[in-house]
Amino acid sequence: MGTKKTPKKKISPKKKYAISSWKRVEIARHPRRPMMLDYVASCFDDFIELHGDRHIGDDGAMPAGLIRVDGIKCVVIGHEKGRGTDEKLKRNFGSAGPEGYRKALRMMKIAEKFKLPVISIIDTPGAYPGVEAEERNIAESIAYNLREMMLLRTQIIAIVIGEGGSGGALGIGVADRVMMMENSYYSVISPEGCAAILWKDRKYAPDAANAMRLDAKNLKRLGIIDRIIREPSKGAHTNPSLASKNLKDSILDGIKELSSVPIDQLLEQRYKKYRAMGEFIG
Repeated sequence: MGTKKTPKKKISPKKKYAISSWKRVEIARHPRRPMMLDYVASCFDDFIELHGDRHIGDDGAMPAGLIRVDGIKCVVIGHEKGRGTDEKLKRNFGSAGPEGYRKALRMMKIAEKFKLPVISIIDTPGAYPGVEAEERNIAESIAYNLREMMLLRTQIIAIVIGEGGSGGALGIGVADRVMMMENSYYSVISPEGCAAILWKDRKYAPDAANAMRLDAKNLKRLGIIDRIIREPSKGAHTNPSLASKNLKDSILDGIKELSSVPIDQLLEQRYKKYRAMGEFIG
């Protein structure tokens, strides 16, 4: 008698193609992934970069300036990590200091004065934690941005395109519409940092990432973000032009949606949006 074959267990398409939060983190950190200035070049026109915070100096990790998107005048701010050793050092690996956040706020005040939408592009492992940043009050510069962005009388759209780490991300992340690229993460701490605190070993970073629910799908479900921007199936780096198109379309949709809302109503909605975060019913 022949042996009875065990039928193969069917895997639903949803489970078959599920990607863990840790895998999203790895894709978000891919060295060929498009960065802030890549998207500025591919999505926007007439970029005019402005420099300096009018207090201490300029910060290469936080480029900012004036742009047009389909003819609409906007202000853009964001983190830039850089490629190659020299560029990464110039950009401080995307970790901005206090000058970067003060420059970003200066640009936001220009946007408010001239009634221009603000486009904030987030891609940072976190704000720069060095001694010199602490000496020039990095915590105060981020906290000041949080308050001023909540009160800024113009539309704000924030997009996490890669890493959205801690206060470094939130310092330019208070917005009317918060979006995330599909393979990005947004978290109060990096997976490695969380693993070092909870398990005393960074090797547990994958477990920490999956436990923190820091991926776009979970954050959308929790109401932390408003929209997930689709990427090519294997990540934005595999088809940058498609990723750019999806990002640009999402920004235009956001501007169109927000421009029809009176500014006082917009500020009230912004306030309620952030007050509601973290609420739960026991």
